[in-house]
Amino acid sequence: MSYNLLKGKKGIIFGALDEKSIAWKVAKRAHEEGAEFVLTNAPLAMRMGEIKRLAEECNAEIIPADATSVEDLENLFTKSQEILGGKIDFVLHSIGMSPNIRKGKSYGDLNYEWFLKTLDISALSFHKVMHVAEKQDALNEWGSVVALSYIAAQRVFPDYTDMSQAKAVLESIARNYGYRLGKLKKVRVNTISQSPTKTTAGTGVGGFDAFYDYADKMSPLGNASAEACADYTISLFSDLTKMVTMQNLMHDGGFSSMGISEDIVDMISK
Repeated sequence: MSYNLLKGKKGIIFGALDEKSIAWKVAKRAHEEGAEFVLTNAPLAMRMGEIKRLAEECNAEIIPADATSVEDLENLFTKSQEILGGKIDFVLHSIGMSPNIRKGKSYGDLNYEWFLKTLDISALSFHKVMHVAEKQDALNEWGSVVALSYIAAQRVFPDYTDMSQAKAVLESIARNYGYRLGKLKKVRVNTISQSPTKTTAGTGVGGFDAFYDYADKMSPLGNASAEACADYTISLFSDLTKMVTMQNLMHDGGFSSMGISEDIVDMISK
């Protein structure tokens, strides 16, 4: 169902890879709610994914950009404003990748050059996005910038390894840049800490299936789906959340407030 929550708004959506992606779901919902936007991803990810089909479905243009490259981001924001005919109202940062996880490195045996890549791709890119947007004065007043995070920023999940640090940095950047953009342009900046979600990236983490089931049993509402996360993201892009900023918002079915659940007790007791 559409409520026209984003009618007349213009945005940039990073990270749509395939129809399992949260960014893909956000793009579909943003289109339904009346927004116009540009889709972007790294050239390599675009070759692996199906972003052209999404662009056709949403009547959106695609601008390839490496989010770790300030030069690419400058081109992205310049061209996006030309295509959309004005400044940007919302940005979704749905970017995360760890070479150490992909290569099966344990936390005690990290490749530190890869660790720096993890931080650059998954966290510093968020700072670079807002840095470029600020320098170009590309954001409208009362705009909204959202990044996707995970509770491993605060708690230990062994198989998440160096991505835990990346998410902690990401959330810190949201707070610090949220203050800056709030003072400059009334732009709000938030992160969403999402349940484990069966995306292409998420399922690449070791032990994902076991933890997905554990989180589902621990959460009184169960795990939040990618579709539900898209709905929540749309609410943060809308004018209904103008005074929400610098927050890490838990979207996890109640997982983050639980100690233990009856389902987990029953499972352990068997």
